[in-house]
Amino acid sequence: MPAPAMGVPGGGERLPTAPRERKPALAALAVLLILLGAFGAVLTVVRASHKESYVEITQSVAAGDPIPESAIRSVDLSDDSGLGLIRWEQRGDLLDNYRAAVTLVPDSILSGNMITKKDNVLTQGKSLVGLSLQDGQFPRNSLSVGDTVAAYLVGDSATKDSGDDSSSSGSGGGSQQSTLISNKLIVKSIDVDTSGNGSGNTYVTVLADTADAGPLTNAASAGNVTLVRIAPASGN
Repeated sequence: MPAPAMGVPGGGERLPTAPRERKPALAALAVLLILLGAFGAVLTVVRASHKESYVEITQSVAAGDPIPESAIRSVDLSDDSGLGLIRWEQRGDLLDNYRAAVTLVPDSILSGNMITKKDNVLTQGKSLVGLSLQDGQFPRNSLSVGDTVAAYLVGDSATKDSGDDSSSSGSGGGSQQSTLISNKLIVKSIDVDTSGNGSGNTYVTVLADTADAGPLTNAASAGNVTLVRIAPASGN
C-alpha cells in the first residue's frame, strides 16, 4: 500500500491559520466616541430643559425713576443669549441701588443697559429742566409723570427762528409760529401751585438732552414754550 503524501494533513484536518491580530486601541476609541456622543446628547437635553428666572417689566417706568417692586415679575428663559439680562435673584439689589436709564415699557425683559446706578441718574448728556407753565402751555388733564413730550418755541421768537422747520396756525390775518425745540423730553415731576399766594402755575420738570436745556430754559422763562404729549420714541 503506498505511503501517504508528505505535507498533507490526514483525517480531513484544516490547515492552520494565523491568529487574528487584535487592535485594542481602535476598540477603545470606538467606545470613547460612543460615550462622547451619548454625553453630548444628554447635555443638549439638559441645557434645553434648564431655565433661569429673569426680571420682566410689567408697567412703564420713566427714565431716572426707581423701579418699584410692583413693576416687575419673574419670567423663565432657557438662555439670556449674552444680552446681560437681570436675574430674578438680583431684584433686591436692583430695587435698592438702581434706576431706569431709559423709559421702561411693559413686557420687556430687563437688561443691564436699561438701568443705571441711582447715583448716576443723570447720565452724560442729560439734564433736568424745570418749567413754570400756565394753562394752555401743556395738556393739563392728560399729562403724567413718565410721559414723553415735545417742546415748541412759540410767539415772536419762533417767527424769527422758524426757518424751514416752522409751522403756522391761526385765523383771520394773524398767524402763530412755532419751532420744535425737542421731541424726546421725559416728564419727571408735576407740581401745581395751590397755595393761593402764588401764580397758580404748574411746575413741570423734564429730562432733556443737555444741548436742548438752554433753548428750553430761555423759552420757558419768556413764557414762549408749549408742551405736547407724544408717543415715546423707539429705544428711548
